[in-house]
Amino acid sequence: MQLLVVGAGEMGRWFARHSGADAVAFADRDPEVAREAADETADATTVPLDTDERFEVVCVAVPMTAVPDAIAEHATKATEAVVDVSGEMRDSVAALSTHAESRERASFHPLFSASNAPGNIPIVVDSGGATVDAIRESLSTAGNEVFETTPEEHDRAMETVQARAHTAVLAYALAAEEVDPRFQTNLSEPLDELVDRIVGNTPEVYAEIQERFEGGDSVAEAARALSEADRETFLDLYEEAGR
Repeated sequence: MQLLVVGAGEMGRWFARHSGADAVAFADRDPEVAREAADETADATTVPLDTDERFEVVCVAVPMTAVPDAIAEHATKATEAVVDVSGEMRDSVAALSTHAESRERASFHPLFSASNAPGNIPIVVDSGGATVDAIRESLSTAGNEVFETTPEEHDRAMETVQARAHTAVLAYALAAEEVDPRFQTNLSEPLDELVDRIVGNTPEVYAEIQERFEGGDSVAEAARALSEADRETFLDLYEEAGR
């Protein structure tokens, strides 16, 4: 399988390694980033973004807000399939349907950073076939759990597992004061570890998630309700949280 990866960042490189491709070409708005990706990937090279070469598969691995435009620009370079590894599926799948109509189409969302792979990968197969099946099998062989979903189910889930979760952890980080580690509890210590896992990554990714998915406001509202609650109200909220 000949693969073009548009976007030579962390997830583009991860996909290139585990997609089952026999040969990979990277294209990126920063040619040096593309060269670095090719240097660390077996049987890989680089091409300019405006290349007129054709590849069996095109994978779009750019920030989620840029995915629809990237699909529109590069879908015609694929002879068999166009896929993406963005973090949202409503706009991505719509762009795939519009601009890759005669090709196999699928949207993958690795729910992890490349350094934490393998993990769970929801997928929306907009138009399946042998090529998408082969990619899916290769990702599964690498230890990932690939499972089918819908754009609506996926994006609704991201409001909780990403937007709300990130808001809660970062809010704790902003509110917490530094304490002697000996005071840590079996609850506060894991929270600190979660903070470290988030703030050690790329902040632009988290900003995009907060911009794209609703959910953060509800965490703020819940925190306000808890902090202002009298005893009886707090007990009711505590019980509600455990349901």
